[in-house]
Amino acid sequence: MARTQELRRGVYVIGTENWRLNSGLVLGTQRALVIDTGAGPRQGREILAAVRDITDLPLTVVNTHAHYDHYMGNAVFARAGATEFWAHKACASAMAEVGEFQRSFVGTQEPEMGDATGIDTQLVLPTNTLPGNGRRPSLTRIDLGERPVTLFFLGPGHTDNDVCVGVHDVVFCGDLVEEGADPNFEDAYPQRWVESLRALATLERYIAFVPGHGTPVTANFVAQQADTMDLAVHRAKDVIASGEGPSTAAMYRLPYQAGVARVFLDRLALIAAESEAELQPRPTPELPQPQSPGTPPAG
Repeated sequence: MARTQELRRGVYVIGTENWRLNSGLVLGTQRALVIDTGAGPRQGREILAAVRDITDLPLTVVNTHAHYDHYMGNAVFARAGATEFWAHKACASAMAEVGEFQRSFVGTQEPEMGDATGIDTQLVLPTNTLPGNGRRPSLTRIDLGERPVTLFFLGPGHTDNDVCVGVHDVVFCGDLVEEGADPNFEDAYPQRWVESLRALATLERYIAFVPGHGTPVTANFVAQQADTMDLAVHRAKDVIASGEGPSTAAMYRLPYQAGVARVFLDRLALIAAESEAELQPRPTPELPQPQSPGTPPAG
């Protein structure tokens, strides 16, 4: 059963057991905003039931990023009447590109979603995205009726499409902030993540930071997460430079559990290799040589 906590008047955290997910609910006078919808119809309905225990306002949805546990419940909310689904541009692209593949991750808790069978198992993609080219920090505001909400992108971090949602002195951070477990680095940008976390921690208007998983935290926690990650980046660079690779000894130098440290090292090595490849000069294509008048074409 979902757990609901009112952080401020009309601003709620809705916690569900699977994936320890935190969804958000913000009430205006004309509509309500739901932040993250779960990993499929079962979790989505649990979140929706908690929402409807509080309000019968029309719903708008924000997906904080393109990981299955944050958007695969969208169809439940579409059935409930939501027509606006907000996200980062790269989030919308990633959902379209890898959404079907991500079904393989939810089959145990969400068998219908995993098999794409039954009601509310279709992928519902964002209808609205933040302005700009998707690579620079950006923001937009949504008016819920006497309650403006700010959606903003600080830069790559947990993914290349992390959107935060700010209302009054509360900010819903998605998985840009992780409490109670190590961060997930599978498709992260650790060096840029440090920058995004530090930028987030310096936004003085916010007092309560709601992570995608775990309990709400303070700006000091966010800054500490940035410092820990920065330490890990510097130690990992030394490991990579030494040519040691992700050995057991190397992993234990990092401030994360061994499995997470292995993913962290692999991810940094991949990013470094991709950056090196981009810097390599591209071969100049051979241009056809002009032929003398009257010379027959080759071949």
